[in-house]
Amino acid sequence: MSHVIRRFVPADTDAMLAFANGLPEHDLLFLGRDLRHPRVIEAWQAAIAEGWIDSLVAESDGRVVGSAALVRDPLGWSGHVGEVRLLVSSERRGAGLGRDLLEAIFAIAAAHGLDKLTAAMTTDQQASIALFESLGFRAEAMLKDQVRGRDGTPHDLAILSLDVSRHHAATTAFGVELNDRRPGALTG
Repeated sequence: MSHVIRRFVPADTDAMLAFANGLPEHDLLFLGRDLRHPRVIEAWQAAIAEGWIDSLVAESDGRVVGSAALVRDPLGWSGHVGEVRLLVSSERRGAGLGRDLLEAIFAIAAAHGLDKLTAAMTTDQQASIALFESLGFRAEAMLKDQVRGRDGTPHDLAILSLDVSRHHAATTAFGVELNDRRPGALTG
């Protein structure tokens, strides 16, 4: 199935809520906030407007099937670091959509001149961890019982990171040039 990757805009609010409501709760635990609430989407859009978050959606047949965000704080002590957040619908996993979204996020991170990227996910999300590791991320920390589902079950959170300049140097040394695609009308 083909998809289009583009910027997340306010007109996507209802489609994003439908997408989030179709995900298992466990997939949302690493976000810190429950994406299934309209106020969370409103806050997300406000952060995009203020320049703190760059966010993409993947569309297929008129519906959101994936989302990626790059969260950063250019005024903080870690202004050189971006946090990557990735969500892919259950039926589109394993088909390369997550990789396409992450590569588009890499281009945005490069445009911002970020030195380091981090990503968090529960430790049992082995496919997500494998995807991030295949793109050069490495385990940096594990936070025990960091998040809890609505049922009260605690889950450990894995923190992975990527040194952007080291990753870029390694990929170009092997003749692989990072694709500097600008989000807008990316297709896959």
